[in-house]
Amino acid sequence: MTALFAAVFGEVVLQVNGDEAAIISAVFVFLVSLLIGTGAIHLGAQVMIDRDTGFRRAALTALLGAIVYTAVGFFFGWIPLLGPLLMLIAWIGVINWLYPGGWGTAIGVGFIAWIVAVLVLFALATLGIVTPDALGVPGA
Repeated sequence: MTALFAAVFGEVVLQVNGDEAAIISAVFVFLVSLLIGTGAIHLGAQVMIDRDTGFRRAALTALLGAIVYTAVGFFFGWIPLLGPLLMLIAWIGVINWLYPGGWGTAIGVGFIAWIVAVLVLFALATLGIVTPDALGVPGA
């Protein structure tokens, strides 16, 4: 298993370009994505849970949600229909794990967060600050 992990991720690491501008750009995209995701999840949680659950919790949810979404996508994302569905369920599962209220509430928080993120990305893209596809919001 370790050899497989090293083979798969060794190739990924070797493909990374050491260009400083590319690294700065990637860090910027990550930080903007995390900030937008955090704000969107925070707003979704306030609407659905009807109490302040904290910005730190939203940031943790956005970070862990992105990690889980990416990991599930890496292993199952290639499967038509089922892969993206599993990725979405995993992301909502992170919300369900970190917020009270069960799966229904988590789906509501996720839906509101998605809508908010799409609107913010649309506004930023309209201003020419970002491109929506660069930030990885599904369907944007």
